[in-house]
Amino acid sequence: MRKTTSGWLNGFVGVAIFAGSLPATRVAVADIAPLLLTGARASMAALLGLAFLLLLRQRRPAAADLPALGLTALGVVLGFPLLSALALQHISAARSLVFIGLLPLCTALFAVLRGGERPRPLFWLFSLLGSACVAGYAAQGGAPGALRGDLLMLAAIVACGMGYAEGARLSRRLGGWQVICWALVLALPAMLALTWWALPAAAAIGLPAWLGLAYVSLFSMLLGFIFWYRGLAQGGIAAVGQLQLLQPFMGLGLAALLLHETVHPAMLAVTLGTVLCVAGAKKYAA
Repeated sequence: MRKTTSGWLNGFVGVAIFAGSLPATRVAVADIAPLLLTGARASMAALLGLAFLLLLRQRRPAAADLPALGLTALGVVLGFPLLSALALQHISAARSLVFIGLLPLCTALFAVLRGGERPRPLFWLFSLLGSACVAGYAAQGGAPGALRGDLLMLAAIVACGMGYAEGARLSRRLGGWQVICWALVLALPAMLALTWWALPAAAAIGLPAWLGLAYVSLFSMLLGFIFWYRGLAQGGIAAVGQLQLLQPFMGLGLAALLLHETVHPAMLAVTLGTVLCVAGAKKYAA
């Protein structure tokens, strides 16, 4: 029981950190191209992660763990950061955030496919209801985004769900912070090459974009995953993954503060419904 509670607490901290990712990315892409942003944020986080691994003398992953680490890196180091940054060139941060409501269901699907978890039928009902709440809010709130941006965000959600589930599965054996650090280190050569290739001849990058880059590098790419993977490993991938339903509304609050985007009163009602779905999903997750 204590381990499950700790898993939900760690998962909540991770979600709170991730809530700032898309608003920060929106700020950063105003001055930094998506390819450069993706390479730079991963490279900075990887160098810090490598320092942690060396200072704490962590044992290298076994060869059998490399495919799973590769899938984790593909999903959360390259896939989601790049696809979401590209999407934010076409849609607002507020619209991109509501797609995050589909992430728990996607994570749960990968947990079933790759993690061997078998939630009870009522879990799926609450999960679908929670996703429907978010999707309904997205359909009513604000001007519709470009189709290209919507499709890119959907692809980003699939990549992220795979990376979350795969990384959480490894966390049970390697440890939460070790998984994201090793995934970053594994991707470091490719990310350094991408950063070098995407560097412009000249660019004027303002302070807000630098701060956005700093946030997604340190918090979104590293610290958030330390809490998130630990929470998923302790409380269950499919169960704790439902906390992601809260992320769009946390992020919308940040988008309103940072980007001065309008947040409609209906958000409060949808948030309450979403919280109830999270509670129901938690009850029937195992």
